Amino acid sequence: MNLYSRFLTLAAGSERLGMTLTRLGLVVVLLWIGGLKIFKYEADGIVPFVANSPLMSFLYKHPAPEYKTHMNAEGQFVPQNRAWHEENRTYEFSYGLGAVIVIYGLLLCLHPWSPGLAAVGSFLVAVMSLVTLSFLITTPESWVPALGDTEHGFPYLSGRGRLVVKDAIMLGAALVTMADSARAALAVRGK
Repeated sequence: MNLYSRFLTLAAGSERLGMTLTRLGLVVVLLWIGGLKIFKYEADGIVPFVANSPLMSFLYKHPAPEYKTHMNAEGQFVPQNRAWHEENRTYEFSYGLGAVIVIYGLLLCLHPWSPGLAAVGSFLVAVMSLVTLSFLITTPESWVPALGDTEHGFPYLSGRGRLVVKDAIMLGAALVTMADSARAALAVRGK
């Protein structure tokens, strides 16, 4: 057997490890990002997405694009901006969103004991990923702005856009873990 064939044989047998790492990766990302939603810098950072979303903008008091004059850079503290975000319900929304994301991560953790609940959690992560990917369409800040350079707009993703497009991987990972957990749940029910 040549080296390439040995590699393919080894790779073909790595599915269980890949599934475990995929699930673990989703759990770590969901718990970490969800947990960060209690911090004001993280809440401030999601305002353009929520304010411009037809599905979520009603959760804020002030309409888009009013937030643009009240944005804080990460690590920056501007008391007037903080007060605006308090009035806007920015932080309340972020706390709720963070709690939901953490719950999704915890549901995925249940796979060894309750794979059916883990399958539901993965489904919810897939739905969340689709909503997040919609921000590429609804959020102007997802694209490099026209500030004089010829490289702006579609397909030039901004920092926010690059953050959002990664949810395509979250979507695929959630569907794979959903199928795995659903298979395990069906196997338990068949016993």
